[in-house]
Amino acid sequence: MKTDFNINNLIRENIKSLKPYSSARDEYKDASISEMIFLDANENPFENGVNRYPDPQQNDVKDLLAEIKNVSKENILLGNGSDEVLDLIFRAFCEPKEDNIITLPPTYGMYNVLANVNDIAIKEVLLSEDFQPKVDKILKEADANSKILFLCSPNNPTGNSFTEKSVEKLLKKFKGLVVIDEAYIDFSDKESWLKKINKYPNLIITQTLSKAFGLAGIRLGICYASKEIIKVLNTIKPPYNINELTQQRAIERLQQIDEIKNEVAQLISERNRLKKELEGCDGYIEKVYPSDGNFLLLKVDDANKRYQQLIDYGVVIRNRTNQPLCENCIRVSVGICEENQRLLRALKAIK
Repeated sequence: MKTDFNINNLIRENIKSLKPYSSARDEYKDASISEMIFLDANENPFENGVNRYPDPQQNDVKDLLAEIKNVSKENILLGNGSDEVLDLIFRAFCEPKEDNIITLPPTYGMYNVLANVNDIAIKEVLLSEDFQPKVDKILKEADANSKILFLCSPNNPTGNSFTEKSVEKLLKKFKGLVVIDEAYIDFSDKESWLKKINKYPNLIITQTLSKAFGLAGIRLGICYASKEIIKVLNTIKPPYNINELTQQRAIERLQQIDEIKNEVAQLISERNRLKKELEGCDGYIEKVYPSDGNFLLLKVDDANKRYQQLIDYGVVIRNRTNQPLCENCIRVSVGICEENQRLLRALKAIK
């Protein structure tokens, strides 16, 4: 248990004194009285399914997530994609021109983009050659203004998960917030860090409905953290950041857990099959990295050349050669069986 952590020491001073906007739907919450008429929010009264403002706290979505993930609703905040969640964390805890964050390249690029948007300095500590955090170097780089450490695990674009020992040490020793991005956790056999929310008050976990749940188009990101952190983020979030259609679609999908699990199992099976077949290819594919995500990172002889050749065969992948430690690497998402077969035929055909 981390006992020397006080969230109030990290919150920006202007946020501490901020009074959140109170919407009409926040002020009147009793939805059980069906005969009530609502003349409080200047809405259009002609019913069409979306003429009313959505639930600002997305309670029905959170109820389902709380049950599925075995956490309390008070530990959940929803965002317009994980990027909004991350941006809220920056705005609540990082003072522009003063504070810094630590990222571990190669990793998800939006951490740096959001830092730049919020005028926050970035300290980069490259992963090791086997794509693991250099724990001692990270802790050495951290200073009194290092507010957030970003850990993407399973990591994008490398696909691997960070060791429990490394993450545990960083959670115990890092003085700021540790954000673990678990966008791909459903494709991993490793346990989510969700079970450690109450043990580490500096832990924030972000997940998404874009990957395993197949809802990239609705843009719904999830933040799990202590009640104290969620309260701070709720103070600054836009009142109606999750629209009604998104909430409806999320509820519908979250009630299809068996179907989701079946799709995830198929993708994992296809990922393992792809890896095995690609490892058996002679020639320009030099290495297929292990993956806990729904994608594979391949090291090839010439990433730029192979990327263009695959385009010519009608297959679009991601060229990651400009990322640190990823020279001549390409990343391929795992598709359905027919798409993977087409990818394999293209990879075997190009010379």
